[in-house]
This record gives sequence, structure tokens and C-alpha cells, in this order.
Amino acid sequence: MTSSGRRHRPAVVARLAAVDAVVGAAVGGLLGWLDLDLNRVIVGAFALVDGAVLAAGQPETKSEEAPAMRRFAGWLAIVGTTVLVGTSGCGSDNGQQAGPTGPPTVATPSATTPSGTPPRTNPPATTPLTTTMPPTTTGPPTTPPEAPPDEPSPTPSGTELLRRGDSGEAVETVQRRLRELGYWVGPVDGVFGELTEQAVYAVQKAAGGSRDGIVGPETREALDEGTRPSARSDKGRVVEVDLDQQLMMLVDDGTVEQIFSTSTGTWEYYTHDGERFLADTPRGRWKIGWQVDAWDPGPLGRLYRPKYFHSQGIAVHGYPEVPPYPASHGCVRVTIAAMDWLWRTDQMPIGTTVWVY
Repeated sequence: MTSSGRRHRPAVVARLAAVDAVVGAAVGGLLGWLDLDLNRVIVGAFALVDGAVLAAGQPETKSEEAPAMRRFAGWLAIVGTTVLVGTSGCGSDNGQQAGPTGPPTVATPSATTPSGTPPRTNPPATTPLTTTMPPTTTGPPTTPPEAPPDEPSPTPSGTELLRRGDSGEAVETVQRRLRELGYWVGPVDGVFGELTEQAVYAVQKAAGGSRDGIVGPETREALDEGTRPSARSDKGRVVEVDLDQQLMMLVDDGTVEQIFSTSTGTWEYYTHDGERFLADTPRGRWKIGWQVDAWDPGPLGRLYRPKYFHSQGIAVHGYPEVPPYPASHGCVRVTIAAMDWLWRTDQMPIGTTVWVY
């Protein structure tokens, strides 16, 4: 080999090293772009070494190619250094930022890969960044449970059932209506007691409905319609007793003034002192002939402040029990309070006509 060949041999080696460096840098950049950090380190190192070798082979070269080769070697060294430094970052340069400003992760913070590095949580480079958590795959989204239905509102006072033992404004309203229609209800005090129940019996009898003493839809309808029994007499003060409806009425000149629920004879036979009698309330026109302003002990039981209108001892009197059906031996029963009122207001003086039909 000639001296000229030996002189140019380093240039050939330099060129080969340059080619090696260029190829290595290109491959390193490609692998770095693919985020393969280990290969990136190796290739960057090769580029740096090749650049150093190239530079070391040029200091004695006097050819015109020497300056260019030195510059090329310097660039290779820069490329290799850059590649090595790039491996210490937080991921490939894919437009994502590391740190707290990145998207939320789904990996457990303490979990590590076999190499000891935290698991990669960034999405692939082709996936656009989002600021919301990805949907879970544990099942379809659930809808919030329906709110419990509102507890139902109280029944309006105009439709609720009222019965003995109730009290309040609704009861007082019923009492006032009963009084307006002429049913004797006692004091209007908002308390559904015995007297209110008796007045409810009376309007139910006049309406021809059930006789349960409860203010329900039928009774309210009767009250709304102003149901009242009709009088048969047309002159003077007459006490009319309707056996079919079990009502007693105070009538003035054909106008019904007061209405009472009553209980008359059962029309059944009974035995007293060995004799058999019919528990009837005799029909006809009678007059009050005598009266006792006290409990009167009769042969069949005590009568409260009786006003007798029949010779057989049949009277209008007070009694502790006045059911809405016939229950007496023949007398006309009303409540103790009603009998007191009849006496106090002198509604049935001696001589008053009692018409039973």
C-alpha cells in the first residue's frame, strides 16, 4: 500500500464512523419516538462514541476535508448527548405534560412494574387528551333513586268520616248544619258526643239511609240537600211520632221546629206478672194527660220525667239508652238531655196533642 493510501486511510475510517453515527442517531431518534428508552440510551451512546472517534481521528489530517469532518464529528457528539439527556424525561414528546396537570390516572399510586418504575398511565399518542375520567365498565350508569312519594295530604274536613268521640272544627260545622235544619243537637261545641250522634241518627232516618250515627258521604249529602221530615199536621202545636222513621217532631202550625231521634215499641210480645202484652206504641191522636218531673218508678222500669199521653202508661220520657231502632215496651224514648230541654223550655205542656202514626 502506498503512502498516499495510508495517508487517506483515516479519512475513510472517519467517513465510515460518520455513516455509523448518522445511522445510529437516526435509529435512536426513531426508537426514542416510539418511547423505547433503553434502545434510546444505547443508540445515543453509540452516536456520542462515534463522534468522539471521528474527532480523534482528525487532528493530524491536513486535507481539505478535515475541517468539515471535525464539524460533522461535533454535530454527532451533540446529537448523542441530546439523545442521552432525553432519556431522563417523563415520557415521549407526544404533546402530553407530566405532573399534576396531566389527566387523572386509574393506577394505584403504590403499584410498580417489575423494573421498579411506576406504571405508565398516559394514553397512547393517538388518543386525545381528556379532562374527565373514562367511563367504568362495571355496568351501565345508575339513575338516582326516586324520591319517596310524598306522604299523602290529610283528608279534607268536608269528606272525612266523623263519629262519636271526634272533635274539632269539622264536628262543629256538622253540628251547626244540623241545628240549622232543625235537628236537636244540644250545644254546638265541636265535640261529637251522644247528642250529636242522636241528631245524626235523625237525619239519617229522614234520608232513609243507614242508621250508624257516622257522618259519611251519604249523611253529608243529606245535610247538603237540607233533608228534613215533613209534618202531617197543619194547625197548633203537635208532637208527631213517625213510627216508620223512628222520629219525634215538634210541629207548630204545620212547620217542623225540632226533630229528635226516638225509639218506640218493638211490636213484640212480652210477659209481665203472668200476663202477655204487646210492646206497641199505639197509633192515633192523644193528649198529654199527666206528667212526673222526676224519675218515675213504673211497673216495667223507671222513666225519666215522663209526660204520659195514653191511659196504659205510654209516655214520652228520657232514657239512658236510645238506639236508632224500636227497643221500648211502647213508650217514646228520647235522651236524658233532650227531656230536660223539653221540660225547661215547656215544649210539651199538659194538653199538648201527640199524634202517633
